[in-house]
Amino acid sequence: MSDCLFCKIARKEIPSAIVYEDDTLVAFKDISPQAPVHILIIPKAHCEGLGDLNPETAAAAARVTQVAARIAADHGVEASGWRLLSNCGPDSGQTVYHLHFHLLGGKPLGGRLCL
Repeated sequence: MSDCLFCKIARKEIPSAIVYEDDTLVAFKDISPQAPVHILIIPKAHCEGLGDLNPETAAAAARVTQVAARIAADHGVEASGWRLLSNCGPDSGQTVYHLHFHLLGGKPLGGRLCL
């Protein structure tokens, strides 16, 4: 999608602090972090959310947990703990309609699930 913010980041049309990239996924630091470690992991192919997966984006999404574990280790939160979540739709708080996963860590997050 040409006007999607995250598609533009994936295509490197908008600068971002990329921490991981492969053929189908890219991960970058959130510009408004809610924790000391707050990384967004996205498929490069556009998909609005988990309810809109197609074979290409489903294959990329299936790898997110593995990539998240690697990023957590790289950012020093593997042992202390981290959270991975994806918001789907307006009631969840989704504001960018490109499938993305928040990796949060670096402090006690407690039971609070809303960002």
